[in-house]
Amino acid sequence: MAQHILIVADGRSPTARSWIKNIQAQGFTVSLLSTFQCDPPADIKQFYILPIAFSRYSSSTSSSSRSTSKNKSKSWVRHLAPFLQLVRYVLGPLSLPLYARKYRQIVETIQPDLVHALRIPFEGMLASMTPAGIPLAVATWGNDLTLHAKGSFLMRWFTRRCLNRANGLTSDTHRDIRLAQSWGLSSSAPTLAVPGSGGVNLEEIQAAAGFDADKFNIPATKYWVVNPRGVRPGSVHQDIFIKAIPRVLENQPDAIFICPSLAGSHQAEQMIRTLGIGKQIYLLPKLSQSHLWSLLKQASIYVSPSSHDGTPNTLLEAMACSCFPVTGDIESIREWVINVKMACWSTPMILMSWQMPSSARLTILSFVKMQQHIIKP
Repeated sequence: MAQHILIVADGRSPTARSWIKNIQAQGFTVSLLSTFQCDPPADIKQFYILPIAFSRYSSSTSSSSRSTSKNKSKSWVRHLAPFLQLVRYVLGPLSLPLYARKYRQIVETIQPDLVHALRIPFEGMLASMTPAGIPLAVATWGNDLTLHAKGSFLMRWFTRRCLNRANGLTSDTHRDIRLAQSWGLSSSAPTLAVPGSGGVNLEEIQAAAGFDADKFNIPATKYWVVNPRGVRPGSVHQDIFIKAIPRVLENQPDAIFICPSLAGSHQAEQMIRTLGIGKQIYLLPKLSQSHLWSLLKQASIYVSPSSHDGTPNTLLEAMACSCFPVTGDIESIREWVINVKMACWSTPMILMSWQMPSSARLTILSFVKMQQHIIKP
C-alpha cells in the first residue's frame, strides 16, 4: 500500500481539501502540488504551486493576495467567464508542456509512492507527465468527460493521454467510470466511485455555526430556495434559473431565493433588474463550508440548474440537511436519488412545476422553456 501520496489539485477547493483530510485520517503522508495560488492545508509534508492553464489570473485564497485591485480583476474575470473558458480550452492545454520539466522535477524531489490528480482538466493532464515507474491515479469530477473533454481538439487529445497513462481511477459517478474506459482507461485498471470530497461528515454538518441572515438583509420567511452552484459556464444555467423566478413567485409570493457564489455576476444582476425581482433574490459571496451547511439546514429547497454534472457535493450536503433537491435530469444524479419522492428532475428546455412534499408545501418552477435558447443535457 502507498504511504506517501502526492495530490495534484486546485488547493483552494473545499472538495480537494476534504479529500486530503480523509486520506491523512487513514495514516497516509500527503504532499500537495496546487495548480492555483493558495495557502497550504494543515499537515502537508511538501507543498508546491504550478499555475498551469493561466490559473494565476483566477481568484486566490492566499491570505497575502487579497486587495481591492484584485477584487476588481476577479469581477471582470467572472463577467467574461464564458468567453475565457473557450479560450482556456485552446490555450490551457498548450501551456502544459511549459510546466512539464518543473513538474517532473517536483515529483523527483518528493519521490511519492503514488500521484493522485484530482480531476482531468487540467491537473490530470499535467500529471500524465508523471515519470514512468510512479503509479498515477486520476479522479473525475462533475463534467470532466461530458463537457470539458469535448471543448477542443487539444482537450480531447490531452484527456485521452491522461486516461491512457492512468493506472487507476476514482470518480464521483459510475457513469464516468464507464466513459473513462471509452476515452482510453484500461479495462483492467482499478476504479472506485465515491463522492469527490470523500463523503459527507454528518457530525460537522450538525455542528455548523448559524447562518447570519441579517448580515445580508435576508428577511425571515418559511420558504428559502438555495442555489449555491455559482458561475459554471456551459454546465450550470443560472440564466434559466433566474428567469423562472417570476413564475415561482406567482405561486409562492413569499419565496426567497438565495444564491451563494453569485455575487458580482453582471449577467445575473442585469437579469434581476430587468425582471424586477431584486427584493426576492440575494446574490451572496462564496460562503464558508459551515455557513453554507447552516444555510441549507434553514432552507426548504435546493436547486442545481445544471445540464452537465457528476455528483455535486452540495447536493449530498443539501439532502443531509433535509433540504429538498430540484436538479437537472442527469444520469449521474439519478445514481444517488433512487426514490422519486426524494427529488425532482427536469431538462433545462422544459417548463415544469413540481408539488413539494407536504412539509415544504412549495411549488417551484425550476427551469423555464426558452425557445430561443434550447440547452440539451
